[in-house]
Amino acid sequence: MNSKPETQAFKFDTLKLFSATLLVIAGLVAFYYFAHTLLLIRVIGLLVAVAVAVAIVSTTELGGNTLEFIKDSRMELRKVVWPTRAETLQTSLAVIVMVVVMGIFLWILDMLLFWVVRLLTQGG
Repeated sequence: MNSKPETQAFKFDTLKLFSATLLVIAGLVAFYYFAHTLLLIRVIGLLVAVAVAVAIVSTTELGGNTLEFIKDSRMELRKVVWPTRAETLQTSLAVIVMVVVMGIFLWILDMLLFWVVRLLTQGG
């Protein structure tokens, strides 16, 4: 009953995504085709093509969901309590010290095991 409008919207979304893809490809082809033209003009043309393609994609369901996700992500990012500079330095120093301590421990363990294996293989 209700599936026909959804299917038609899906077809329009597919058409929009396809046209946006063609627009980006056309922008890239034009960028390289007009290689003799000033680089600034080519870059601006490519950026305009990509901007129009993004505007087209944003009108689709996929684009709307993506924009909503980006907005929600930014809102959640604002809620993050970032550590102070002192906390960051202390944590980094603690990690570096632990890495050095574990490196020395594993080096000593390796030397000990090497000594034990050499003792066992030379003794037999």
